[in-house]
Amino acid sequence: MLRIEMQFEDGKKEIREMPLPFEIGRLAGCGLRLRSWRVAKKHARLEARDAGVFIEDLGAITGTMLNGQRISRHGPLQEGDEIIIGPCMMKIRQICRLQDGQDRQDGSGDIASAMATPFPGKSGSEEERLETDLAFMPQAAQSCRAAQEKPRQDLAQHLYIRRRLHGALLEALDLRRRDVSMMSDEALRSEAGGLLDKIIQTDEEIPPAVNRQRLMQEVLDEAVGLGPLEPLLQDANITEIMVNRHDEIYVEENGRLQRHHAAFSSEQAVVGVIDRIVAPIGRRIDESSPMVDARLADGSRVNAIIPPIALKGASLTIRKFPRHRPAMQDLLKLGSLDTCMSRFLESCVRLRKNIIVSGGTGSGKTTLLNILSNCIPADERIVTIEDAAELRLNHAHLVALEARPANLEGRGQVMIRDLVRNALRMRPDRIVVGECRGAEAFDMLGAMNTGHEGSLTTLHANTPRDALSRLETMILMAGMDLPLIAVREHIAASIEFIIQQTRLSSGRRVVTSIVEVGGMENGVIKTQEIFAFERKGGGVFAGAGIIPNCFERMRQEGFDFDPALFSQRNEASSHAASFNEIASH
Repeated sequence: MLRIEMQFEDGKKEIREMPLPFEIGRLAGCGLRLRSWRVAKKHARLEARDAGVFIEDLGAITGTMLNGQRISRHGPLQEGDEIIIGPCMMKIRQICRLQDGQDRQDGSGDIASAMATPFPGKSGSEEERLETDLAFMPQAAQSCRAAQEKPRQDLAQHLYIRRRLHGALLEALDLRRRDVSMMSDEALRSEAGGLLDKIIQTDEEIPPAVNRQRLMQEVLDEAVGLGPLEPLLQDANITEIMVNRHDEIYVEENGRLQRHHAAFSSEQAVVGVIDRIVAPIGRRIDESSPMVDARLADGSRVNAIIPPIALKGASLTIRKFPRHRPAMQDLLKLGSLDTCMSRFLESCVRLRKNIIVSGGTGSGKTTLLNILSNCIPADERIVTIEDAAELRLNHAHLVALEARPANLEGRGQVMIRDLVRNALRMRPDRIVVGECRGAEAFDMLGAMNTGHEGSLTTLHANTPRDALSRLETMILMAGMDLPLIAVREHIAASIEFIIQQTRLSSGRRVVTSIVEVGGMENGVIKTQEIFAFERKGGGVFAGAGIIPNCFERMRQEGFDFDPALFSQRNEASSHAASFNEIASH
């Protein structure tokens, strides 16, 4: 049950008590009917869940505003929240507390506790009926239900306190009048910390049991840092962070996904953190541009998307960049490949072979590209090109280029394809493209085939054959009116090796195939597998018994290879170290 104060544009006011769940709209069947052209037939829905009362916009064109911000879904609501729909502003005066025992099925499919406590002045018949029902419930069941409900209520109260203190801190800083852009992070955090300490000391509503030092740190992180993500970014065991909405955070730890107890205090806090991430690198996110790719200072990859595209609320995904830069020896310890494969790949890079690293999302393509790039001789000039810079090469003669999105006026965009073309005029010995996604593949292959041998790139594909098909598609996306046979000849003349990287169901990342591209035959690109990973038991790395075409040149260049190298079988270590163990050393 909710008690809401309704105020209309014509000055009319009224107070209503609404049982949950109910819908707001123009239709007669809606629990709260608002007759206005700005209100949809079914505009919004309020419902009770385990964590509290939630509101969801049902896709209305004019939208639903909560505390001055347009929302698609939000909760739990707090007393004092203001909802604006069409000509009506609804202020929540009182939320009936949840009672244990009496369950009902709400419209969302969740089991919510009945909103059973009556408001002041109401008949006590409902309360008496609830007490009668509870008398017949086993005591153990009541205790269990209360134990499950208490953590959710404590979390909702904690988030409410954080949200209130956050607002008080922003008001004290007076950010709209004070230019904080010229202040360093340390200075801003120091000043905000002093103000917040005074606010907490004078706040009488904070329960005595709350750890005030921890509360201060959480509010400060959310106001001037990355909020609850700060400790997650410091945790070496966590490799990926996924914020589905402000109160729902998942992490990847040792290759496994699990929900984390951390939460933002509100939707606005998530958007604030996103703004603090994208602003320093000259990117933006708003309703006209609701998606952005960015990076953190340490190179971690960031993707953010906000409403109205993200229906559950602002979403943030961070793929952490390892503090320890892995080398080929680390991949051997991880069981990602064997000694024969590592020696062969190092030789291919030194002999200036054009290589594509193929694999699915999160399979370790960028990590392997980093390691292969570090095998390039120190006297060569490298130009790296990326959409969001995340490569970290241990190379002295390096130029790093990064694409740029359009500005507010839709101008100034610099695409990867433009950077590849420009890189050809920079006298590079090697060009390394972080990932080929579109038309830049044509220019990249052209560079590989016209004096820039030994270039490297990655692309998304599940098999080496799929990688060739994707290259064909991306070249056709360049708008070149070429017959398919010419496209295939272009690919066959440019690419020499494809490395397939795969993430297994256990979370382990392995090189599952090394394929040599061997020209054209009957209009089809020929390939032959040199090494493969057989998934038997812990896995076996096996040579296919095929001598690559570049073998003689390798021997002429001084690489001492025994032909038996390409026929060896090596079992992958069943107790291979995790990447976190490698990174911690």
